[in-house]
Amino acid sequence: MWVFPAPFAVFLNADDRNYVEPDISVICDKNKIDDRGCNGAPDWVIEVTSPSNAYMDYDIKFFKYRTAGVREYWIVNPRNKTVLVYDFEKTKRTQEYSFGEDVPVCIYEGFTLNIEKMLEETN
Repeated sequence: MWVFPAPFAVFLNADDRNYVEPDISVICDKNKIDDRGCNGAPDWVIEVTSPSNAYMDYDIKFFKYRTAGVREYWIVNPRNKTVLVYDFEKTKRTQEYSFGEDVPVCIYEGFTLNIEKMLEETN
């Protein structure tokens, strides 16, 4: 597993000119990574949203990631202190968590993240 924070180019399609830059990209297949970024869908994408980019994260990027083959997509909303988890691989359901809850990572069984604890550790 390789984790890349932004800026990191992700070329979702065969097109080598158009790319997105997720806030965090988790890639399990090393062969997708080259000196330009990721070629193909990351396994897990995390976007941190703000009022100015909410439409991009909730609508446009949601559609792009789902159709490109991203297995899991999180939208972290610092304003509401929530995490929306989309498990594109196993189910079409969406689950919402608060920052204080342990959020299960769908693609890694038994692995959870607690945003509140992570933020405490960085301060």
